[in-house]
Formats: sequence, C-alpha cells, structure tokens
Amino acid sequence: MPTTAAAIDSAVDAKPTQRRLADAERTDLSELVDTDRYPLHDVDDSRLQAEIARVREDLDREGCAVLRGFLRPEALEQARNEGRELSAKSYYASRRVNAWFTSDDESLPESDPRRHFMERTSGFVTRDMIPADAVIQQLYVSPAMKRLVAECLQEDEVYEYADPFAGLVQNVLPPGTEQPWHYDTNEYIVTMMTDIPDSGGEFQYCPNIRTPAGENYDGVGAVIRGEDTTTPRTLLLRPGDLQLFKGRYSLHRVTRVSGERERHTAIFAYSQQPGVVGRLERTRQLYGRVSEAHIEAEKRREERADGLLD
Repeated sequence: MPTTAAAIDSAVDAKPTQRRLADAERTDLSELVDTDRYPLHDVDDSRLQAEIARVREDLDREGCAVLRGFLRPEALEQARNEGRELSAKSYYASRRVNAWFTSDDESLPESDPRRHFMERTSGFVTRDMIPADAVIQQLYVSPAMKRLVAECLQEDEVYEYADPFAGLVQNVLPPGTEQPWHYDTNEYIVTMMTDIPDSGGEFQYCPNIRTPAGENYDGVGAVIRGEDTTTPRTLLLRPGDLQLFKGRYSLHRVTRVSGERERHTAIFAYSQQPGVVGRLERTRQLYGRVSEAHIEAEKRREERADGLLD
C-alpha cells in the first residue's frame, strides 16, 4: 500500500501541537481530537451520542467498531514522530505460540488447533518508557477519553491499569513480522494506529468465533489452518482512527508487514475494575521482564470466571 501511505503523509499538516503533560484532570482534548466530529467535552451532544450509538451497534454485531479520523492531523503527525522515536526502545521477542498462548499438550490429537503453533515476532514499548507529554499518554489518562470508552462499552466507568508496564503500550511490527491468530486476555481493547507500513500489516478478525459457552475448536481450527477463508474479515485501518475491539471472543491477527516502514499501534487498555495487573508469565513473554507488582498480583490471582483458555 505505498500509495496509501504516501497519501496519508502528504495529507498531514506539519504544524506542531502544544506540548502538554499527561493530566488525569484534563477534559479538554480539542488540540488532539477532532472535537467538531467527536465533542468529548459534552457527552450529551447529539453528534457524540450518534457516534456512541453507532459504535454500540457495531460492537454488538461485529465485536469491532472504529471512530474514523479521531486525531487531528497535526496531533497525528506528532504521535507518528513520537512513535518513531519510541521504536528504538522496543522489546522484541520471537516464539512459536498457539492462539491461546498455552503449552503443547501431546495428549491431544495433532489436528487439534491447540497443537497448531505459529511464529510470533513483535515489539512493545511499555508504558514506563512513554513520556508524559506523548500524545498517546495524554489521551490514555484523560477522563474525557475514559468516559467515551465507558459510554461506547455501556459501562458505568472504566479504569486505567495498575500495571506499571501494560495499560498503555506501543506495538511495533517491523517489516517481515506479524501477529498470528490469537485472543486477548481482556474482554475488549482500544487501539489506534499511528504509523502505517508500505504494505501488509492488515487487521483480520473472526467476530465472536468463541463464546463463554465454548471454545469452538472445530471452527477455530479451520480458520487457523487456512481451510476457512470466508469467516475472517479484513478491516482497513488508517493512522488516527480509534478502534474498539472485543478481542477475547474474536480470533484475530495482523498479517505480515512488508516494505521499509514499521507498523506502530498504540494500545489503550482499560478495565471495569481498578487495580488490574497483567498475568506474570504473559507479561514476561510480551515485555521480557516483570515487576514486584506482577509477582504480588499473581499470588492473589483467581481463575477466570468465563472458564475460557487465555
């Protein structure tokens, strides 16, 4: 998609936005967000309510919704430049994983999708490495952003993660890397691409292919093995779009990135309860390190209520 990437580059105004620090009390995001289209300062505004209603419908039907052109062009330019600087801090890990990030179980038949392992190589910049004046950090902590997410998900309130590494991360996919079919451990995720590759790096997903009632191993296996090419859907995402996605029930992947440019995506993780800290082993796999907070949280960990594999 070289032409698409070039078009996006040329459309972005180089005018810098005013530098601010992340502020959990700040409700005015007009310098960053297209508040003419998304008036976050007034949750009762008819324009915002119409967008929220559409997002809710899309989430119910597809498990996925997009707020197009969420960032102002100058804020997107700033976020993209910041992302390119942050990329040098990425932790990269390559390993073979199945869709559930579980170990191989030789008691299962070889055809079982839990025994289908795929190469996963990607990079992450953790929250503790993202400056307080970065665009994505300003967005993540804003009460206006949290209120928007809560309204779209029909929650009374959402909370930042207590996890010192996760909550806010930048995902980095250099050329030649991909994220194979997998599920998220949390029920939903909010993301925003800030830099697009020359080609590849497409987001594909299978809406609600599993439910709390069951894993649907036959259906999932057909997708993973490439036998079912009709269930997966491809979503065209552009830098500056805000995506809400129910990734715990919808199998998804990012196809292999090609060309010279990296694919950068900000991941804003919120939860329905305060104090959430990521799982110890998954944190080690993704970020290459753990903290005392992860060790202590693991001691208090309870089984997932829905009974699904992670």
